[in-house]
Amino acid sequence: MPNTLRTAFIENFLGRSPDWYKLVVIGFLVLNPFVAIFFGKFIAGWLLIAEFIFCLAMALKCYPLQPGGLLAIEAVIIGLTSPEAVYAETLHNFPVIMLLMFMVAGIFFLKEMLLFVFTKILLGVRSKVLLSLLFCSVSAVLSAFLDALTVTAVVITVAEGFYGVYHKVASGFDYDHAPHDHSEDDDVNDLHREDLEQFRAFLRNLMMHAAIGTALGGVCTLVGEPQNLLIAKEAGWEFIEFFVRMAPVTMPVLAAGLATCALLELTGTFSYGATLRPAVREVLGDYDRYESGRRTQRQTAVLLVQAACAVLLVVALGLHLAEVGVIGLMIIVIATAFNGVTEEHRLGHAFEEALPFTSLLVVFFAIVAVIHDQHLFSPVTDYVLALEGKNRIAMFYVANGVLSMISDNVFVATVYIGEVKNALLEGTLTIEEFNLMAVAINTGTNIPSVATPNGQAAFLFLLTSALAPLIRLSYGRMVYMALPYTITMSTVGLLAVIYLL
Repeated sequence: MPNTLRTAFIENFLGRSPDWYKLVVIGFLVLNPFVAIFFGKFIAGWLLIAEFIFCLAMALKCYPLQPGGLLAIEAVIIGLTSPEAVYAETLHNFPVIMLLMFMVAGIFFLKEMLLFVFTKILLGVRSKVLLSLLFCSVSAVLSAFLDALTVTAVVITVAEGFYGVYHKVASGFDYDHAPHDHSEDDDVNDLHREDLEQFRAFLRNLMMHAAIGTALGGVCTLVGEPQNLLIAKEAGWEFIEFFVRMAPVTMPVLAAGLATCALLELTGTFSYGATLRPAVREVLGDYDRYESGRRTQRQTAVLLVQAACAVLLVVALGLHLAEVGVIGLMIIVIATAFNGVTEEHRLGHAFEEALPFTSLLVVFFAIVAVIHDQHLFSPVTDYVLALEGKNRIAMFYVANGVLSMISDNVFVATVYIGEVKNALLEGTLTIEEFNLMAVAINTGTNIPSVATPNGQAAFLFLLTSALAPLIRLSYGRMVYMALPYTITMSTVGLLAVIYLL
């Protein structure tokens, strides 16, 4: 092969990613088969998890779909899992895939209304502590009744709207300027650069508070997270009973989370405490007045239709009238039909944000299939089940939490609730012990998993969204900013499991 062609292949591999990153990925692909042959598939499986987490951590260097996808393909080839297992895992999570495909796109068609409402909130609430508590608590309440991914999609849409408005002005353009590339700072005026960096930090703070809020609310109710519904089904709990049984743990954790939110903003530690500078506030205020002054009757009608769709969305999700993805598709149809969005290319933009992450999630399911096929969590499961009394319940919480930081919390909960249900059916557990362990499993998979983007789909969605690189929110920064929440919420949760259950 000519040197020029070889060079072209090397340059094309993973595109603009750094050369060292390309070499590391190639090293992973070369190393894995040898580890599987000489050290066994169990070791190779854990190595694969570490490699996949590395790819997630380097999301700003290269979108994880390509390197993670290559690792998943190799895992199938060397026998760590099978195409059938990957398909089965994907099929099991099909409701989540539908949610991403349609609900995120549905939120896209409500963005004008969302930006209007949140602009009023942002400009009206001047206290950063109060604003942060508002984002965290509202996300918690919404996530208790809606899906955390849906809530995250809403907040991302709002933050992208704010960022786009200021970045356009900072680049010297008018509000109604043609489509503007928000990812490039080349045109940003030198006078605005420091304000822009501060605004990025401000948005990072709000996004992390909101993301934590989805976890605080999601753990409380039967519909907050996918695994909650699974656990409730195995335990035979209805909505109220689920909330009541979880409350001894979830309510203290909620209080701890909100207190942590306030303290972080008051102390300015862990990269929090960034305020909205007067220059930025002035730009957003001018934009709000500009939009209000030029708003036509037709645009007002668009806002009203979107508001009606938002109400319909909350009611439909709250009453569980259909699968979340189906409800999202309904919102797309209604919002576009009544607001005149009928061209195919205008519809297509709505799906650009969700489909890359949907593809990445299927790759993630392939890694989960490896965990399942190679029984990577079995040693931990066996050890915990061998314990007795309060120690066993506490270790269930800890084990679920630690594993959920590494893997998908839905998968971890599925494995553990299945093992516990089998133990109940075999008579080795009483119904009272089973109920306590079900609470420990649910809280364990939902609370400590905020430590990394791996554990919760909403966190992973935020990390891989178009917003993350704009506000410089990397994997490492997410872990660092989530650390105080992880410590306070996990500790309070563990103490509640030990002393209040």
